[in-house]
Amino acid sequence: MRIDIDKDICIGAGQCALAAPGVFTQDDDGFSELLPGREDGGGDPMVREAARACPVGAITASD
Repeated sequence: MRIDIDKDICIGAGQCALAAPGVFTQDDDGFSELLPGREDGGGDPMVREAARACPVGAITASD
């Protein structure tokens, strides 16, 4: 799986980190980022839910 975070539109709502805390975290400024080693989602079934939960659509997950 490929996960992309559009840092230009991310508002730091944190819904991704809440939905899939094993894949997403927030940087020091509160913006979304992937945890080290989880760039492919690590098989976490909640990655797509995290993308859907983003209020501004900053996350895309594709196969």
